[in-house]
Amino acid sequence: MINVALLSRWHVHADDYAREARENEQINIVQVWDEDQERGAGWANELGVPFESDLEAVMSNQNIDAVIVTTPTNMHKDIIMTAAAHKKHIFTEKVLAFTIEDCEEIYHSVEENHVKLMVSLPRLTESDYLYADQAIEKGWLGELTMIRCRLAHNGGVAAEDAEQGWLPARFYDKEKTGGGSLIDLGAHPIYLTNRLAGPVQAVYARLQPQVSENVDDSAAVVVEYHSGAIGIIETGFLSHGSPFQLELYGTEGTLMLKDGEASLNSIHVSNNQWVKLEEEWIDAPKPMEQWVTAIQSDTLPVITKKDVMDLTLINQAAILSNNQGRRVEIREITE
Repeated sequence: MINVALLSRWHVHADDYAREARENEQINIVQVWDEDQERGAGWANELGVPFESDLEAVMSNQNIDAVIVTTPTNMHKDIIMTAAAHKKHIFTEKVLAFTIEDCEEIYHSVEENHVKLMVSLPRLTESDYLYADQAIEKGWLGELTMIRCRLAHNGGVAAEDAEQGWLPARFYDKEKTGGGSLIDLGAHPIYLTNRLAGPVQAVYARLQPQVSENVDDSAAVVVEYHSGAIGIIETGFLSHGSPFQLELYGTEGTLMLKDGEASLNSIHVSNNQWVKLEEEWIDAPKPMEQWVTAIQSDTLPVITKKDVMDLTLINQAAILSNNQGRRVEIREITE
């Protein structure tokens, strides 16, 4: 049994992870900490576990094996490195950190202390990605030329008589979040596109404020990959009814994915006619399940350090590109 402390209810997915943890027979939630004591105490009461206001007391508690981190993103580095130093395994919401340098420091601490770190990148475990990966692996698309991935919602759209949308106001705090729609919701298209297209060469991005004053409500990023393929990443907080879309184009085929439905047109399949792919995939284990298995069996998760690092890399390059209004070579950040 893995005894876990929940660190902060700041993120909108905090309750989701708490539920996943409670449903996992290998996890036992034993304590809650929150930088907002009132919020944390209320959460602890709901869960029927003690609240601890002193973070150091949580980290020093030898009965706690691991922590689930859903703090503001700007607190990730300090909290995760502190947890690692106290030999606690760590599960955290994306993104890991704002810069590649900070990510490297975090991973150095994690590896030095021999603990398991999992960053939640859930769409790498779902059928949309598995269909796309299959199409590439089987050569149905030929040489990959372009990927377009869009994920957007209307969390920033205020309903009639409301001051704001359903997305909490704290998600617009640039100091805590590092940005708006791209660094939050756009993370999913970024890590999917990266995984499918390979090493990145350059980025051009537009991060557009529209309703917000300090962060982007909508964003579009063009990513050039070393393979020659282009990635088009779209996201936003102001899109009502926008479906999840993943499109892959190649010299010998096209794959269209929309909210779990997959359609393929390939010279290698069904006489070059459009066909629906109806293979029923068994999704890979969810990030939290992979984390538990890694702790207990020392196995390598499907979600990798490279996925996590490349996510931050694109975000960092996109911010630089937007701020300077130019194409950014990845080597400017990595060298």
